[in-house]
Amino acid sequence: MNFPYIVIALILLIIVWFYLDFTLGRKKHRALFQKRETPILYGNFELFPHGKELFADYLHELKMARHHIHILFYIVRDDQFSQQFFNILKTKAQEGVEVRLLVDRIGSYKVKKPAINELRETGVQFAFSNRIKFPFLFYSSQVRNHRKISIIDGKIGYLGGFNVGKEYIDQDPKLSPWRDYHLKITGESVPFLQREFLIDWNEYASANVEVDSVYVPVQLKGSVPHQFVPTEAGFLEEKYLHFIQNAKKSIIIGTPYFIPSKKLINELILSAKRGIKITIVVPYITDHMLVQEASYRYLRLMLKEGAQVFQYRNGFYHAKSIIIDDQLCDIGTANFDKRSIFLNKEINCYFYDLDFVQRFKDILRKDILDSKPLTLADLNKPNFFGSVKEGIAGALSFFL
Repeated sequence: MNFPYIVIALILLIIVWFYLDFTLGRKKHRALFQKRETPILYGNFELFPHGKELFADYLHELKMARHHIHILFYIVRDDQFSQQFFNILKTKAQEGVEVRLLVDRIGSYKVKKPAINELRETGVQFAFSNRIKFPFLFYSSQVRNHRKISIIDGKIGYLGGFNVGKEYIDQDPKLSPWRDYHLKITGESVPFLQREFLIDWNEYASANVEVDSVYVPVQLKGSVPHQFVPTEAGFLEEKYLHFIQNAKKSIIIGTPYFIPSKKLINELILSAKRGIKITIVVPYITDHMLVQEASYRYLRLMLKEGAQVFQYRNGFYHAKSIIIDDQLCDIGTANFDKRSIFLNKEINCYFYDLDFVQRFKDILRKDILDSKPLTLADLNKPNFFGSVKEGIAGALSFFL
């Protein structure tokens, strides 16, 4: 057999393997996932849109921990700020506080063995979540744990879009200031975050923990009605469709990557046609290749239907939020893209308190003031290389 035919045969074999691996892996994932969400709970919330303020509060609370610290992040970097974070965890473990740190295997690939060994030597329990697993190597490499959950002493929880690295505290010249939303939580829903962390921990850590054995003090009800919903394997699409279909007046979406599924973009178009005012806030600069180009085809469709699109200009916009009719808002870890919808493990908090929704809308309104409108004319300017990148991005949009 000639060499070119061998190469072609190998390429075809690899394509077939990728297809079967992904298709069968996704089928198994959907079969195993069990939908779960809390009832309406009541808690108290602080909202942090700036990393410096968030981490000043967060690191202080870590230092004050007396019983346990349970942490899950998608990204932990190997930089000076991450070392500060590690040092606090090591100190608390040496003081006798139970410390568990779970990070995504791909997102936190920069956490190397020497750092892990140092953590473990001081008593920190460390594990990687969502490791690449046989037999579905390609599919498991794409399913990332994108959740960011912290629980301190069973009394304080954190949830949102920030990770641990210098860019999140405005020390990356290209991406500063970093704009995101993160929640500090007290009240009766903190034990749910505790359980969610332990579900992920038990899946990947060598030593499992009985959920009922973890110290969780009695929590009083707070004032803000809300609901936590963890998602994976496509369940997020169902939630978003429900919200969009039930909108009566307005939909505001804030996301760093606007790459919706076919069902979601069609539902948004139908909503615009029935008179729903749709506003979309996205970044002007990007932190990943091709994600901006992948969003353009969908933004064109929305602009043609009369939606308003704003590009945030005061740094990098990494927020994940939805507001429906000024009645409900969503703040969490999920982007409005196919990866968060179909592949990632995410967790969002849905708020049903009018005062909190208005408070959050005021923050989002400030972000819109720091943005500039995007028009069809902007997107349709002739650009050969831009068109090529859009074509490539469209083909890869499921994995961006």
